[in-house]
Amino acid sequence: MKRSFVSWMLVAAALVTMTPVSAFAKVRTPALFSNGMVLQRDIAAPVWGWAEPGEQVTVTFRDQSVSAKADDQGKWKVSLAPLALGEPGTLTITGENTLTFDDVLVGEVWICSGQSNMGWSVNQSDDPDLERLAANYPNIRLFSVPLTTADTPQDDVNSLWKVCSPETVGHFSGVGYFFGRQLHISTGVPIGLINSSWGGTRAEAWTSPEMMAVKPNLQPIQDSWNNIIAKPENQEATKAYEEKWNAWQAALKKARADGTDLPARPGHPGNTRWSEHHPSTLYNAMIHPLAPYAIRGAIWYQGESNAGRAYQYRELMPAAIQSWRDAWGQGDFYFYQVELANFQAVSPQPKESAWGELREAQQLTNKALPNVDSVCITDAGAAKDIHPKDKQTVGKRLARLALNDAFKISGVVRKGPTYESATFEDGKVTVKFNTYGPKLITWYGEPLQGFAVAGEDKKFVWAEAKIVSENTVELTASGIEKPVAVRYNWAENPQGNLYNETYLPAHPFRSDDWMGVTADNVRVD
Repeated sequence: MKRSFVSWMLVAAALVTMTPVSAFAKVRTPALFSNGMVLQRDIAAPVWGWAEPGEQVTVTFRDQSVSAKADDQGKWKVSLAPLALGEPGTLTITGENTLTFDDVLVGEVWICSGQSNMGWSVNQSDDPDLERLAANYPNIRLFSVPLTTADTPQDDVNSLWKVCSPETVGHFSGVGYFFGRQLHISTGVPIGLINSSWGGTRAEAWTSPEMMAVKPNLQPIQDSWNNIIAKPENQEATKAYEEKWNAWQAALKKARADGTDLPARPGHPGNTRWSEHHPSTLYNAMIHPLAPYAIRGAIWYQGESNAGRAYQYRELMPAAIQSWRDAWGQGDFYFYQVELANFQAVSPQPKESAWGELREAQQLTNKALPNVDSVCITDAGAAKDIHPKDKQTVGKRLARLALNDAFKISGVVRKGPTYESATFEDGKVTVKFNTYGPKLITWYGEPLQGFAVAGEDKKFVWAEAKIVSENTVELTASGIEKPVAVRYNWAENPQGNLYNETYLPAHPFRSDDWMGVTADNVRVD
């Protein structure tokens, strides 16, 4: 079955959640079901769509055939029993009409989401010409979700699966592709990648409205937006956009019913409830339509736009993850974050850092929920560019987590060293790390740097540091007779050079819990 497709950067389309039953004269499915799709192996794979109320719909794939009747709203859903790897197959859906999807693979499916550093394409990454040239991977499939917003949860997007090739890979997420490519070449398993990301956006926009509503500490975000929208100029913008939105919805319903090309979404919504920065608008339009398509997990590169509210992120990010898991209903799927890269001017002296606090919030999210982890890239950024081009390193480091967790491959070092404990005695600080196997080293034998210590006055100074065992660093600092706190790489652009022998960088940390610079920041207006 062929679907119409328009550039994902220019056009977006979505179904209204309560689309009238009359729109479903024939059996149809969301755009995720198309030629070349990848179905997740080893777990139940939901297949769903719309038909006439009461219509019997049968889904057939390989030796399985399962049926369901469309409910009063014309919705139906079945689940294929867990699938094993195998040759490409054909999935058919039969009701009043028959849909046939060819070249269907079974493998590993991952969502790639976040803001611009996830959206940053292969064409914008290092060596784009060489990367395109080498991108002949017919068993990697790519699905790009159009940039679109909605003020209520939607049921579909306008896209389709593409086979990874030199012609198709260039506009796809660089981090997503390099992550998926590493998984594929390391295991031989088919990989499906779903890119749903938007530059400059905030985590609250990717969080479900239900989750935002039950978190009192996140209410100031919604209160801020209520104030923004209430301004006279934004009230006028809201009224104008609402007229365009309603007209688009009507045209969308008609196109769906007629089987014609989908209309283009109205232009940018500005400071209205449809803004890409407003709570839940991206969840509604770019995440909700994907559920419950079976996946192995998600990778997430975001946080720059929330760094000014890093303490709030400690609750916001776990809430966002849980809202996705609630929507999918398949348990605690893997969720891997990219900690913020090094960026901005190098600070000559230790100081407080909003980006340090955001990285800490990401690490706390790892502890708040099961099957959540993060990778460190404080050695892969750029002082003067918030969009570093080295997306290959980022993808590989994320792949290490998946190879350990989803594929259970031994011998792959999970990540760089992480802080375990600090002891303070006789003017010295002893810091122990989890190195994930390889012993601690510095970058090509350079003198160790990046550590700062403080006394009771909370004033940090650079420390003299040395590696004293495979997992231990010892610190002293001139003028600090009784240190009580230690920090490592606590800065926007840290210059620490502690690694493990696999040359994976140590994660930033602090031993103290002193109030940070973003602790009181909870609003966006």
